[in-house]
Amino acid sequence: MTHRPLLRVGGRTIGAMRVGIAAAVVLVLVYAYALRIGAGDSNPFDFFGYFTNQTSLLAAIVLGTVGGRLVAGRPVPSWLTTARAVVTAYLIVVAVVYNVLVPGTGSAPPWVSFLLHGVFPVVMLLGWILIGDRPRLPWRMLWVLLPYPAVWLTVVLIRGVTDGWVPYGFLLPGRGLPSLTAHIVGLIAAIVASGAVVWALSRTKPRVVLAHPRRSR
Repeated sequence: MTHRPLLRVGGRTIGAMRVGIAAAVVLVLVYAYALRIGAGDSNPFDFFGYFTNQTSLLAAIVLGTVGGRLVAGRPVPSWLTTARAVVTAYLIVVAVVYNVLVPGTGSAPPWVSFLLHGVFPVVMLLGWILIGDRPRLPWRMLWVLLPYPAVWLTVVLIRGVTDGWVPYGFLLPGRGLPSLTAHIVGLIAAIVASGAVVWALSRTKPRVVLAHPRRSR
């Protein structure tokens, strides 16, 4: 049985690519927010209340930070790699929910939705699968997926019963407790399942390894 050889790519090259991708995502989010301002809706709590926008911004920050450290020739701490795994899992859920369950919804231009719900999640997932700067994540750490969506859901539900704003219709309190509970449980289950996939992929053999430059003596 033959194995395909690993491709060696400079760590700074990978880092620069990640910084560029992160910067592009931030620019897309800024552009989308500017459109909302132009339409008379400048409330940042509404725009960034969407799970897609929040997780895309968070993923861009994490990816850009990882890339910046690689460009600088600095090691990436394990907690930052775990954070990349977590945001990758979130983006998988974003992509699946939007493209499978509620395709074509939202007020953003189609190309913005395509980038945030399609291209960026795929890029993050492929980067996790193919590039070998990831350790085997311990299963006991799978719980780190939960605090962020738990806080997000809490804030959304509080807003739903106070000012009546929710980012997605299935989280409207008026739909009734059974429906609300079912959707929340389903969302949490999807996040855990997505995280389990990312955790499992950390045990697969990558196709690209980082070639760090030798330090001169």
